[in-house]
Amino acid sequence: MSDIFNFAKIGVVVVLLFGAAIFVHEFGHYWVALKRGLKVEEFAIGFGPIIRSWVRNGIKYSIRWIPAGGFVKLPQMITSSAIEGDSATETLPPVSPFSKILVAVAGPSMNVVFAFAIATVIYFVGLPVLVNPSIIGYVEAGSPEAKLGIQEGDKIVAVNGKSVRSWEDVYNTTVLALTNVIPVSIEHAGKTNLYSLKADVANGVDLKMLNLNPRDYLTINAVVAGSPAEKAHLQVGDQILEFAGVPITSFPEFTNLVQKYPGQTTEILVLRGTNRVPIKVTPAVNPASKVVQVGIQPGFGKNDYILEHPDPWSQISDVWEQLTGTLNALIHSHTSGVKASDLAGPVGIISVLAVKVNTDYRLALNFLVMLNINLAIINMLPMPVLDGGHIMMAILERIRRKPLDVRIVEYVTTVFAVLLICFMVYVTFFDFRRLPLIRALFNQQSQIEEPAKPASAPSPAPASPDQAPALDLSKPAPAHPSQ
Repeated sequence: MSDIFNFAKIGVVVVLLFGAAIFVHEFGHYWVALKRGLKVEEFAIGFGPIIRSWVRNGIKYSIRWIPAGGFVKLPQMITSSAIEGDSATETLPPVSPFSKILVAVAGPSMNVVFAFAIATVIYFVGLPVLVNPSIIGYVEAGSPEAKLGIQEGDKIVAVNGKSVRSWEDVYNTTVLALTNVIPVSIEHAGKTNLYSLKADVANGVDLKMLNLNPRDYLTINAVVAGSPAEKAHLQVGDQILEFAGVPITSFPEFTNLVQKYPGQTTEILVLRGTNRVPIKVTPAVNPASKVVQVGIQPGFGKNDYILEHPDPWSQISDVWEQLTGTLNALIHSHTSGVKASDLAGPVGIISVLAVKVNTDYRLALNFLVMLNINLAIINMLPMPVLDGGHIMMAILERIRRKPLDVRIVEYVTTVFAVLLICFMVYVTFFDFRRLPLIRALFNQQSQIEEPAKPASAPSPAPASPDQAPALDLSKPAPAHPSQ
């Protein structure tokens, strides 16, 4: 019963937070439109069929079923019947291009203001930052990396010329690199060497990664029914420390080691809670794949975080850098490998936000900063149906000194609206394919370490309720099949 209430609570908070980003955007259009004397027919949150609507002061307010945006219906500006429906036939006075530009700019501007406000709150309450140093774990013998002299315990210090301090930085920089052969600086015994390493797409998230793994314990996320693991009474949450006496630091290392013991009863040492438990397991050959398996689905281990206080400008700068890097990788898709299918649609965004909400409100706030900046920038693209398109058309109207042909502009806007809806459906399809990974992250355990006070300071007060465990998507990892 408690799980049901928890899911319900998370659902309500996610809807409120996601809706807040949409609301402030549309409120910007709405408020400036009223100030400039424009006719406002409707203020809507969401698209599609109406859940609830009401009329006040001649304006219709509505909440709709598809939580992928919203709109303010302004008949004196170019609209799209595909999204907003048909407008009333009332004859209205024309609006100046300057007023149209102000109304269009107001939405993205409100998102930026909202993002800075949230970032300011984060500065005071703190932001959990993943403690995941870029220390290399298992390096497969005979691999190109091993032949170059890269060893377990080495530390990655830069990728593609950019300094990194965590595996999150390593993953993100690798994914957005415009080539699959990437310069990587690795520190060994106090000396830093530069290598050209190949990144391959060989994981469930269809993104290129280096053939290097973090040094971490392997956690069992699921046990396959009827498998050797189930017969040996391995449990979800067990951390695999050793197999056949060999310390395990990654899933590939465990997989390769298991292949050497088909049908042989072998000891596997796991950490269960605080106890180290030796268990006998007999790996078996999978008849279909001919691969030796014990029957586990690997998890991500336990994330540890420390609390930092980045200033608002730093937070916005990080979001800007990530967004421009993503757009650049999309433009150079043929070399970067980043495709439109790798982007998150409404389902993906809401799922990630749910993961953040489930673990720590500060991570959810940080995600909202990113979401609002993204909404602001994407909406300023000069494309009909987006705010940037309205600005572009208003500028053309001002240059021509006469309104654009309403029928042509309405047709073009509607065509782009339909294309936008089709694109959202396309990326949402891939959102559903990534849900198993999201589910694994949703169930991941994490711990935030609050910064210690100086020794000269008074004794610290008891921990407040907001010092709760947190989880971040900032530690992505390949989605592995069962082993």
